[in-house]
Amino acid sequence: MSEPASISTGIAARYATAVFELAREDNALDALESDIAALSAAIDESEDLRALIDSPVYGREEQAAAMGAIAEKMGLSGTVANTLSLMASKRRLFVLPQLLGELSRLIAEAKGEVTADVTAAKALSSDQQAKLAETLKARVGKDVKIKMSVDESLIGGLVVKVGSRMIDTSIRSKLAALQNTMKEVG
Repeated sequence: MSEPASISTGIAARYATAVFELAREDNALDALESDIAALSAAIDESEDLRALIDSPVYGREEQAAAMGAIAEKMGLSGTVANTLSLMASKRRLFVLPQLLGELSRLIAEAKGEVTADVTAAKALSSDQQAKLAETLKARVGKDVKIKMSVDESLIGGLVVKVGSRMIDTSIRSKLAALQNTMKEVG
């Protein structure tokens, strides 16, 4: 792991632990989970928000004011709003995506859940996702929350990542394996 990534991960983990413990003490894990989902969606959808978080052009005061306005507009909990303000004042907003990921992991762990990153050639219906979640639950022994993405280059099939395990049933990987086998023969 590169040093900057390692530093970012460490910073995010410390903030995540503190926020998680505060939310757990206040019995506000559900509110924290909805705040995480809202912030993650906002970061994914808004180029301006990503620029605010990542760009060194914005000063501490500008970042703090913007994050305060965003937190108020989104109706985020006091704990999350205060954390965003603190991160802006310390010039740590660049770790926000890692913080949200770590918080999601801590909440899932507290609930006895695990997240499966599923990539498919086309979007799965809710019934297909439910069946996949049940199949994965039987395999890993925990409730499985599916994080879905679509990659048409897979041609067909799925790529499922649960923790350190990866199951690749995509046609693209099968064709690549067949191509390698053909090279070995010829």
